[in-house]
Amino acid sequence: MESPRATVLFVCVHNAGRSQMAAGFLEHLAGDRVEVLSAGTEPKEDINPSAIEAMAEAGIDITHNSPKVLTTEAVQASDYVITMGCGDTCPYFPGKTYLDWPLADPAGKGVEDVRPIRDEIRAKVEALIAEIDATN
Repeated sequence: MESPRATVLFVCVHNAGRSQMAAGFLEHLAGDRVEVLSAGTEPKEDINPSAIEAMAEAGIDITHNSPKVLTTEAVQASDYVITMGCGDTCPYFPGKTYLDWPLADPAGKGVEDVRPIRDEIRAKVEALIAEIDATN
């Protein structure tokens, strides 16, 4: 019998950079083994262009994504809630796995400054996939 897919929610303030890159990597690397959500506590209108460019260099297209507002329902539906600089503004529910990834904010930075953030996110996503695979 196949185990149910894990649901992962990435949360950052603007849902325009870090959480979008993390969601892009998880969808790309884990495929349909994981359901991927992302949201922001104060979402911007558009994805950070430097994040889009940095992800394109990694072969991942996030141009069609759009920032979404964080909802209580999204947190309740998730097995893993990964925060990236939103602190105490994320709702807490018992029984979820919460991880905080302290990552630099790519807002207002050029692609050369976003690349190291992208690479750090990829490494964290790869470790997360290994953890999910080990527990499912």
